[in-house]
Amino acid sequence: MTSWLSPYVGYEWAWFIWTLIDILLIAFPVMLMVALIIYADRKIWAAMALRRGPNVVGPIGILQSFADALKVFLQETIIPSGANKGLFVLAPMVTFTVALVVWAVVPFQADLVLSNINVGLLYVLAASSLGVYGIILAGWSSNSKYPFFSAIRAAAQMVSYEVAIGFVLISVVMWAGTFNLAGIVEAQRGLYGFINGFGFNPLLFPMAVVFFISSLAETQRAPFDLTEAESELVAGYQTEYSSMSFALYWLGEYANVILMCVLNATLFWGGYLPPVDWAPLYAVPGLVWLFLKMCVFFFLFSWVKATVPRYRYDQLMRLGWKVFLPLSLVFVFLVSGYLMLVRVGVPA
Repeated sequence: MTSWLSPYVGYEWAWFIWTLIDILLIAFPVMLMVALIIYADRKIWAAMALRRGPNVVGPIGILQSFADALKVFLQETIIPSGANKGLFVLAPMVTFTVALVVWAVVPFQADLVLSNINVGLLYVLAASSLGVYGIILAGWSSNSKYPFFSAIRAAAQMVSYEVAIGFVLISVVMWAGTFNLAGIVEAQRGLYGFINGFGFNPLLFPMAVVFFISSLAETQRAPFDLTEAESELVAGYQTEYSSMSFALYWLGEYANVILMCVLNATLFWGGYLPPVDWAPLYAVPGLVWLFLKMCVFFFLFSWVKATVPRYRYDQLMRLGWKVFLPLSLVFVFLVSGYLMLVRVGVPA
């Protein structure tokens, strides 16, 4: 497409225009998906509590998220007099932006990815790690004790589980032999000759479970939502926020949840590949398979939130440092030892 437009505006402008269009083609559907996924989240919680959930605004309540968005958009943005105004305004922008930039390297299909870079997985780790800054800035700049306590908790929690996630991903990278996300998906094709996905590998299935639970902690979802523990911290790091500033945290949180669902599917369960390596299933577009897998993982996220009680802080830290970290290190040793033994997936 760039070559088609370049005779009219030059190559640089053509590249810029089409890249911007590609970004919007990802950002707008993600934002629409966030609105629908919030509705689905509330419906799943309601069903598990034998309630009806949103059912008034629009058919079966499907427009409830848009009504909530309009409500916060029309509210006044209030900045506390004692807050650091510059950082207070900047913090939700950081969280929202970081939640979107990671999508640049996600392969939606074999030939459908914004930036198919060789170090895509490292990019995901680097960009997602920046999300903690938005929370820390919010807690510190609010000049309020509840957001500050929440920010300190978030920093410790996210760093703790990112360590475990890092070792989990080392196992995946060693088996696939690449940091490229599309390459990792292709390495999952035809496992045992008929199935797609590292999750069916006995050596990598425990890592898939650890990654899923760590995803809950990384996105501050229950039972790891100690940064938003309303019984202790009112509303957590966003206590002093209102209007669109609050909405940016709201959108960023759910965009991160969707991203983690997609990464679970991409890294361990075949991504855009069908579950079974059977030719007729490839007639279904890869984007559809990825969306269905994302929905399954989001249902699991909501199921856990609706049924599992919140951890104490010491339990959260013990799980991250005394269980997941040693377990992931052991499986790095096992996977690397197995690959060295049979020379599977190790580049020449």
